[in-house]
Amino acid sequence: MTVLRSLIFTLWMYVGSAVIAIVSVPLLVLPRRGTVGLLHFWGGYVRLGLGLICGVRIEVRGTAPTGAALIAAKHQGLLDIAGAFTLLPDTCFVMKKELLAVPFFGWYALHAGMIVVNREGHSAALRKLVADTLDRMQLERQVVIFPEGTRKAPGAPADYKPGIAALYRDLGLPCIPCATNSGVHWPAKGIMRYPGVVVFEYLEPIPAGLKRGEFMKMLEERIETASQALLDEGL
Repeated sequence: MTVLRSLIFTLWMYVGSAVIAIVSVPLLVLPRRGTVGLLHFWGGYVRLGLGLICGVRIEVRGTAPTGAALIAAKHQGLLDIAGAFTLLPDTCFVMKKELLAVPFFGWYALHAGMIVVNREGHSAALRKLVADTLDRMQLERQVVIFPEGTRKAPGAPADYKPGIAALYRDLGLPCIPCATNSGVHWPAKGIMRYPGVVVFEYLEPIPAGLKRGEFMKMLEERIETASQALLDEGL
């Protein structure tokens, strides 16, 4: 039954997403807020199908920010992106440049003002990341960065990259860690979707002004400890 539900949901998501993307093309010539609304609609569409078809519901713990915020989130799969569009009012993801080549997705992401990073750019890329994030903060957006840079299977060893440290230092703002168990119910690979509860847990903000090493250690400890605790709950 889980296999059948997973297949039905896969059709629901990809066929529906394609239709939504095609009929919404006119939004690309309108102001950014229209595309942001589209992404919220798409996230809700995915979340609805996940609940009705696969028996997966989303639970939020802690307080999701509503104004300008820097969020460092655990990344285990696509639901971390679709889910965030339903939880945050003006989500702005830090994404790798290669994703712009994905038809429709890249167009909408660019028009919505996502922050695009060239991972081959080294110090220049970090400077642009900081400048673009400062720009988005002026619009009271919630900037979400995945500090490991890519998806990780639940329980896999952590591998935090320096981009988040540069943002934290130069923005002079608190950083909100976010833990999850999303990969248990929506693995990064394959079509299987497993029933249960996906938790997005917004943890206590890390105050501004810590030294780089202290900040990185605290960030990793908080996210990894909370994410492992969610796995141990067996939701």
